[in-house]
Amino acid sequence: MLEMLRNIVQEVNLAEDLDSALKIIVQRIREAIGADVCSIYMRDQRSGRYVFQANEGLNREQLGQISLAAGEGLVGLVAEREEPLNLDLATSHANFHPVEGIGEEPFNAFLGVPIIHQREVLGVLVVQQKEQRRFDESEESFLVTISAQLAGVVAHARVTGSITFDTVGSRPPDSSKVRGIAGAPGIAIGEAVVVSPVADLYAVPDFKTSDRRSELRAFKKALIAVRADIEMVAEKLEEQLNPEEHALFDVYLRILDDATIGTEVASRIKAGQWAQGALSQVMIEHIQNFERMEQSYLRERAVDVRDLGTRVLAYLQAADSRQQSYPDSSILVGEELTASILGEIPREKLAGIISITGSGNSHVAILARAMGVPTVMGAGDLPYTRLQGREVIIDGYYGEVYLNPDAALRERFAAALAQGEEVSQDLESLRGEICETLDGHRLSLWVNTGLVEDVEHALDHGAEGVGLYRTEVTFQRLDRFPSEEEQRQIYRSQLQAFAPLPVTMRTLDIGGDKALPYFPIKEDNPFLGWRGIRVTLDHPEILLVQTRAMIKASAGLDNLRIMLPMVSNLSELEEALEFIRRAHHEVVEEGSEVSMPPVGVMVEVPAAVYQARELARLADFLSVGSNDLTQYLLAVDRNNSRVADLYNAFHPAVLHALRQVAEAARAEGRQVSICGELAGDPAATVLLLGMGFNALSMNANSLARVKKAVRSLSLTEAGPIMEQVMNLGNSLSVHQRLQTFLSDKGLSGFFHAPLD
Repeated sequence: MLEMLRNIVQEVNLAEDLDSALKIIVQRIREAIGADVCSIYMRDQRSGRYVFQANEGLNREQLGQISLAAGEGLVGLVAEREEPLNLDLATSHANFHPVEGIGEEPFNAFLGVPIIHQREVLGVLVVQQKEQRRFDESEESFLVTISAQLAGVVAHARVTGSITFDTVGSRPPDSSKVRGIAGAPGIAIGEAVVVSPVADLYAVPDFKTSDRRSELRAFKKALIAVRADIEMVAEKLEEQLNPEEHALFDVYLRILDDATIGTEVASRIKAGQWAQGALSQVMIEHIQNFERMEQSYLRERAVDVRDLGTRVLAYLQAADSRQQSYPDSSILVGEELTASILGEIPREKLAGIISITGSGNSHVAILARAMGVPTVMGAGDLPYTRLQGREVIIDGYYGEVYLNPDAALRERFAAALAQGEEVSQDLESLRGEICETLDGHRLSLWVNTGLVEDVEHALDHGAEGVGLYRTEVTFQRLDRFPSEEEQRQIYRSQLQAFAPLPVTMRTLDIGGDKALPYFPIKEDNPFLGWRGIRVTLDHPEILLVQTRAMIKASAGLDNLRIMLPMVSNLSELEEALEFIRRAHHEVVEEGSEVSMPPVGVMVEVPAAVYQARELARLADFLSVGSNDLTQYLLAVDRNNSRVADLYNAFHPAVLHALRQVAEAARAEGRQVSICGELAGDPAATVLLLGMGFNALSMNANSLARVKKAVRSLSLTEAGPIMEQVMNLGNSLSVHQRLQTFLSDKGLSGFFHAPLD
């Protein structure tokens, strides 16, 4: 079964569009099960009905003509119930609904299985047989398994089909929505600009060319260059390889021959595809063909084809001197975007960002939030290579991307965008105002930073200090561990820039999804592994050097606070405090007059929540890292788009944990702050005020919104709202209650309701 599944999935992956993919599925499943009929009914996104869209064994003239509503007939019942239906005599079932003209009257046995992707029923897969019998367990299991396997492929093909339609004589395609992870809040409407990495066959954008001769010349030059490279390598290794092994170079050269792959690529260029795109399409088809072959020797040739294609592509890219042009409202799209790529586009033209991989905690997402650019991460179902020049809508609040927006959808998001811009203009006047409630309660608003370049932006937005300085960013920018003096200079510039305001520096926090190229940590489960304080306690030389640099940097300023990440028990805090006191003693002995800085604990794991009071007795302050705490409390990987809907910091369990930490700090007379993404959410501000948090730390672009929320309410009403919310059973109810409260305060412009 596994081999059969693999072959079907690979063949479907080769399909150019949804109809081709569905046709392959019904053909192969009918053959595999030995059924008389195999059909697929796909859900029409406009009407919600299930359309007879692919078939083997019935009247194909009815394809696209017949449809059923959810709950209508056996197919509609499978869709409505979202579970398989296996009948030996379909006509005897109460839901049987004969469809005239389809030709299914002779068939008795019926097995229907829903095709579900990300909780959405995309369609129903059906097999039928004349013989009156119940499909056995192995057949039902096979159909369920292949349906689950193909759901993502079908979803991708459906979205791909919606952006590759032929406009001549066709109705406009349905608007398509692709879910990812919210990377940076905001709405963006603009034109997609696809960025492809160097020499990646699978990431070449789909461009049309008007200069086919130039593209052909470029392709032929690249072929000649690669052929010369191979011949040179073959000559060098001739004496070191036996004749059999050396013959492989002849195989490589034949693959590149103008009469084989070269001809296929040239024909696609002549049809209007640019050289890189034509090469990518042809090579991927050949790679997949080799991968499907039964003989292992032939399957292994796929690696050779991939290598050759990559070599040719590298020459094509090197020879391509065209400058990337950026429209006024550019939506930057790529598989894995980096800070350097963002730096290439003029800021005034960058409207939004879509990254196919990555998470809300990726460096590019952090940078996007600092820049105030709406961003969606982890949009894995997006056929991004075909998006160049197309209109795209980004919803950075909910992590969604919309393709082919119709007039109503465009109008809805344009209104939300205009409202957001209006709110932003209104917030400009608040930069110099203090952050206090209507009844005079002060709340400190700090920023999260990691780069020296962030300083001016943060101060310009009214930051009152730094609640989280990510020291690992400095380590990530080098190809080795920074020296003590290098660190001292960097930390000094940060402390001086904000003096006399406090600057909270987190000790090196690596592991999980944060790695150093020169200090790799490879683990099966990195988020439950060697990270944060666990790494630096095991390597005290790193911790001592870093804390010495911090303490030296604070001489004469005394605005340093040191924070320890990923603390899960008292012994870790005690050991770390001993090292920091030792570092302070050494600095003083060297002649520096500097006081011992306050040392605090990041509350990021459930264990720290339950020991918050004990930790507060030893530490000078507590700071909640709501991103990791939410992840660990809900057992949801915040970098995984499949479970992004479950990652919600407004979950009642998270809120109860936050209140418990705040109460523990208050009981010990300690300051408590929060430095996760929740801190920058105006809706959460109401709750955090009511719980008793003293400071909120966020990205600079969120400061004005949170300040506006604080200045629009009183502490006396925040408490009762918080108590009401604590009695609610789910995050949706919490959101609704808080949004109602903010709307009553005239702050409805801070959010927009999801479309569904």
